Amino acid sequence: MTENKNVHQKSVRRNRFATAFCFAAALVSAGVVGTQSASATGVAQPVTAAHRASAAVAAVTPGVGSAGLVQSEDLFRQGLHPVGATVAMTGREALSACSGEETMRDLTKGAADAYASVAWSFTTDTRLSESAASASTKTSAALWEKQLVALVQDCQDEPAGHWYYGAAHTLTATGGTARWYSAHNGDGTVSGGVAVLRSGTRVAVVELTGRPVGTPASFEGIAAAALNRLSS
Repeated sequence: MTENKNVHQKSVRRNRFATAFCFAAALVSAGVVGTQSASATGVAQPVTAAHRASAAVAAVTPGVGSAGLVQSEDLFRQGLHPVGATVAMTGREALSACSGEETMRDLTKGAADAYASVAWSFTTDTRLSESAASASTKTSAALWEKQLVALVQDCQDEPAGHWYYGAAHTLTATGGTARWYSAHNGDGTVSGGVAVLRSGTRVAVVELTGRPVGTPASFEGIAAAALNRLSS
């Protein structure tokens, strides 16, 4: 029974990874290239111009807010050019390609003081998402970080021909620590990456699925930018 459950979870994760590309493409083809921001109540409000994305996601809530998430200027510096973003404060967005449908609210059992997430879309089959939570104590934050790392590492060992995460790299800054991993297609080609971040009582996971032409092969720059925002 355990083996069948694990196989099912792996299948869900792979489907999640595959559909991530379709999600971004669908946004573009449907004309959803503006930006959405979250109001104090967590209800998304439309913003018409994509170049106003950073200002649109600057709402602040106690503990963690969208201002603590990766911003458009951070992505521009890495050679990424987003055309829109969707922000939410519910913690109900899927964590990563490897976590299936599990959300930050699921992982924290709804015990976080605050949640924030952003999904950046591009003109290519690329998507960058980040989900963050704020804990009441550093002990809880450390536990959530450990759980997030375990989720990511579960997709390091995959059958031949399947996508997988590479080896862990540690990035330490004044404000916190990040563990980042390159994502690889079945043929070994680097295609994005994922990072687990913690700064004090804040934790987050950020992931890039698909890598546009011109983007640096290393995911380290994005992880560093996200950690800097989380700790600010």
